[in-house]
Order: sequence, then structure tokens, then C-alpha cells
Amino acid sequence: MEEDRFASLRRDMVDNQVAGRGVHAPLVLEAMRCVPREAFVSEDLHEFIYEDTAIARADGSTVAQPSVVAMMLEALGLEGGEKVLEIGTGSGYATALLARIAAQVFSVEPDAALAAKAVATLGRLGRRNVHLLHGDIDAGWPAHAPFGAILVNAGGTHIPDALKQQLRVGGCLVMPMGADPEVRELVRVTRVSADAYRSQDIADLRLPVSLASDGRALSAGDLTRVEARAARTTTDAALAEAIAASCERFATPQGAALEGLLRRVGDARVVLLGEATHGSSEFYSMRERITRELIVRKGFSFVAIEGDWPDAARIDHYVRQARVAPTEWTAFARFPVWMWRNREMRSFVDWLRQHNAGASGARKVAFHGLDLYSLYHSIRSVLRYLDDVDPKTAAVARHRYACLTPWQPDPATYGRAALTSAYHSCEREVVSTLGDLLKKHAEYADQDGERFLDAVQNARLVANAERYYRIMYYGSRAAWNLRDSHMFETLKNLLAFHGPQSKAVVWAHNSHVGDSAATDMSLRGEFNIGHLCRKEFGHAAFLLGFGTHQGTVAAASDWDAPMQVMPVRPSMPGSYERLFHDTEIARFLLPLRDAANDLVDALSQPRLERAIGVIYRPQTEYQSHYFNAVLARQFDEYIWFDETRAVTPLKTEEVEGVPETYPFGV
Repeated sequence: MEEDRFASLRRDMVDNQVAGRGVHAPLVLEAMRCVPREAFVSEDLHEFIYEDTAIARADGSTVAQPSVVAMMLEALGLEGGEKVLEIGTGSGYATALLARIAAQVFSVEPDAALAAKAVATLGRLGRRNVHLLHGDIDAGWPAHAPFGAILVNAGGTHIPDALKQQLRVGGCLVMPMGADPEVRELVRVTRVSADAYRSQDIADLRLPVSLASDGRALSAGDLTRVEARAARTTTDAALAEAIAASCERFATPQGAALEGLLRRVGDARVVLLGEATHGSSEFYSMRERITRELIVRKGFSFVAIEGDWPDAARIDHYVRQARVAPTEWTAFARFPVWMWRNREMRSFVDWLRQHNAGASGARKVAFHGLDLYSLYHSIRSVLRYLDDVDPKTAAVARHRYACLTPWQPDPATYGRAALTSAYHSCEREVVSTLGDLLKKHAEYADQDGERFLDAVQNARLVANAERYYRIMYYGSRAAWNLRDSHMFETLKNLLAFHGPQSKAVVWAHNSHVGDSAATDMSLRGEFNIGHLCRKEFGHAAFLLGFGTHQGTVAAASDWDAPMQVMPVRPSMPGSYERLFHDTEIARFLLPLRDAANDLVDALSQPRLERAIGVIYRPQTEYQSHYFNAVLARQFDEYIWFDETRAVTPLKTEEVEGVPETYPFGV
């Protein structure tokens, strides 16, 4: 009877924790449905074994987190029948999964006691195709090389050359890489010839909280990190009091006194306003209030958002040129529609239209989008523009862009196809069209500078989006960096277009706005708009972040799933959010650029920080939504709302046939 119960729990685990998180390899899913995780732990931990968490055993080994081990196995690309090398047998759980898929598994374990225990467990499970060696993990098992695949369970900062040399040509090695024991990049290395290897970043891995043999929660990193966080609690109370003494309290966004903030912004040319979620009303309302003050009192020229250029262009037409009827507001009509299409945003758009009504053409405040997801909308915009100003060039561009036509329903499939020899990339075609536009700058811009800006930006977007969808299969780092580079270059182009005295307000997520050099993004080689702005503009860039402890948020549980109003879990102990919650102040601004040195020093110790995007998964909140950061270096100012509520979306119908962008947006 208990066996039937475990079988049901395994099926639920695979459906919800593994396939539900994007792992779809049939052989991996079937193996996980068959291998009993309960066989690898003591009976007192059976109640936890089918949760999506790692289990730390008393012998020092760990039964891997289901979703993480599944992701690693899928990255190997096994088709069945291979000879596989595993480095780090540990409990033997991953070994048993490999044995269900591969013909032969050769596993190396440096700990003799663990090796003996794994042999016994695998023997009880009838896994006769596993060969286990007690030996040096860096040396591998050269006597049985070459291998079609190598799985390295233990993370590290480099891949031993001896392991790479034991791959057959065409085989691949998968390993978590990075210096931080809690945050790793899953890397796949493929041997492409006798002397050449190709490395790909597959995904970021935030190693989870694991359960010890007595059921206590332990960090997946080393214990010193946990002990250090526990030791902080005695000093955090004093730090919370120091924050309370330094902050500027307010009751509502509308009633907040902003004179101090405006003084600290000073002559900044770019002010970046973040958000800790994509669906909290207070963040939008406070950004609106600050932006209105920056426009009215400091003469800011335009607002640029983490949104698609063509959608923002429709809003820009409405607020500056009155070409769209006040009752028609059809921009941002695809998933996630609530992110920009909400009542709070509509309030700001209506205010901006009213403000511009009393301004001359050159003094009207513009509204632009920085993002690069609108590949096919942008192609249509370029062709429409060229049809009007240069039909011959339009015909050439139409021919070039036809390269991308087969992939219109889903640009991600273009990226997969372009990686194979069966299909060439469209890079040359789309870049050539952008080049033709730029060569005729003087001729086209003289006819209509605004329309030329729009056409060039759309052409640049197509070129970058083509590359984005092509490289996203090489890893999250490359795709992230390309996206933020595109947004930053768009921002610079807009500043140049609006003139040397122009000033910009940027609305984007904290993860784009805060300086990436102050977060564990930098450990993965990632950068963002905030970091690029600090390098480019120095003190003339002002970075402002937001945070919250609890409340509700508009988000989805998965991409393309319905929007839900979800409860936000109270922040984790040891996080910045919990520290600010402990001030017992509901709402405040905290200056960081001009704060007292002792407060800045205290806030310069790395802590967890929470980020919720359009997807919120509270059941795996630590893994999915927390990262390490140094707040005092990440932002120049921080705005705190202890409790927030979800935005109110505007009713609309999503545009049919618009390509999706999952999972590449925050």
C-alpha cells in the first residue's frame, strides 16, 4: 500500500516539480517516475522525499533536488544506450536515474564509505549496469573512455582537462560552475573535434535549502554561511533602528514629501526607477509620483520603460500627438498584459497626455520602450516606413526579412533551427537592412525625423532580436547580456535624438536597474542597464530600488498561465526585506548615496534580496526569487513598502498569433 502511495507521489513530483518547471525530455521524466527516492534516505525523512528539495543525509551525502537533477540530465541530451561517466556518486540517486536511461554507467566517488553505501542501495534496486569506482574525481575513469556523456554532480570553478579528454567527439559534459556554493551556472561542454570544445551556459542554478537527517532546514551552501546569518540577528535589531533613524517616512505615494529625493537626484541625466515585482500597485504609483515631479520640476524629456518599442510607440502617439482616441488604449495586449496594461499605468499615461497638451512640440514629454521582444511587429513597422519613403529599398528589405518568415509563430524555434547545419542564420539579412537605413540617414531623416527614429529603432530591434533568439540556446548569461545591452543602447540613442540637454526616466525591474556588480549576477558574468549607466554616466545616473515584505501581487504561476492575485510570502529571515520589515515603519525612502558612513558600511554586507517577475512561485521562493546583493552599492536610494497590493489590470483580449517570449524576461 505504501509502495502505491510513493508511486503516486512520484508521478505528482514529476508532473508538478519537474515537467512543471520546463523539463520535457521523455527519458528523464520516465526515469524519475520509476526510481524510488525513498530508497536513498532513512524512513524518518520519507515525508519530505517528494518535495522539490535536496535531502542532506547523516553520512554527508545529499539526495539531489528533483528539478535540479532533472535539468542536468536533460542537458546531457541522452537518447538511450550511451556509455556515461558520473563524477560524484554521493547517495546514488542520480546514478540510478542515469542507469534507467543509459546502457552503462561508470561512477566515481572519492569517499569510500559513501561508495560502499551507494553500491548496496543500487544493488537492492537491481541496477546491474552501474560500475562504481572509489577514486579521484578529477581523474575520471580513463580505462573506460571515451564516454558519450559525463555528468559532474559536484560544482566547481573549472572543468578538469582529464574529464574533457574522456569525452568522445560529439559527446557532452554537464557541470554546475561558479565560486558561490549557493548560486551556480549549469554549463554544457561539447567535444566538437579531437582538440576543440564548445561551451554553453544552460541555466542559473540557485541551490536550495536542504533538509538534514533530523529534518532541520540547512543551507545548501557551507554551514559557515548559515552560521554567519544566524549571528547577524543579534546586530540586526540595532541596524533596523539605525535605518529607522535615517529614513524619510511617508503615508501615501501621493502625499510623500519628495524635496529631499529631488535634491539628492540633483543634476542627474538618467534616473532609473525600479520595482521588486512586476505586479505591485504601490511601485507603479510611487514611480508615477516621482516621474511627475522630475518632469515638472526638473524638465525630464522622456520616459523609457522595460517594454516593447512598438507598444510604447502607440502610447507615445497618444500622449504627444493625439493620434489615438482617448477611449482606445490597445497597446500591451499580449502576455503578460497586466504588467503595463493596468489602472495605475493608465493613470500616468492620462496625466502625461494632459501635461503635454499645454506644451509646444519640442517640449512634449515622450514615452518609449526599450525592450527587444517585438520581432515581427518591428519588421512590419520597418516595411511600412520604407514602403512610404523608398519603395525600392522596401522590396529589398521585404526579401531579406523573408528569411525569418517561417518562424513567425514562435521565434524561439528559429533559435533552435539556426543552431543546426540544416538552417543558416538570418543575421546577414537583417543587419544589411539596418545598414541600408543608416546609410540613408540624411535623406530619410529630413522627411520626418520622428518616423526615421522609429524605423531605425525597429530595424535595430529586429537585428538584435534575431541574435537574441539565436544565442538564447547557448545560455541565460549571453541572452541576458544581449537584452540589457540592447535596452542600454536604445536609451543612449534616445538621449542623442532628444538632444544634449535631454534627460530620461527609466522604469524597469530592480534586477535591471540596480547595479549588477553589487549582486551575484556578476559572478555569472551578467551585467544590466544600471551597471552600464553607472559606467557611462557616473554620478549623473541615479539608481532607485523598491522593496516589500508581504501583501498581494499580480502574477502567473507559469508562462502564458492566467494572471492571479497571489499572496506574497513574508520575507525570509536574513534578507534585506526582513531587515526593513523589522524597522516597523510601513513606508519610507532611504538615502544611500549620501547616507552616514556607518549605515552604508552596515548595509554593505551581502544579504538575500527578493525579486518577483511576471511569474511567482512561492512554493520554491528561495530558489526562484532570492539572490545575494549589497544594497548600498546596488542603489543610490531605496523605497520601502512593508505591505503592497496587486495592480488592477485593464480588461482586454490578447492579440492572437503574437509570439511568446518565455523564459527570457524578468
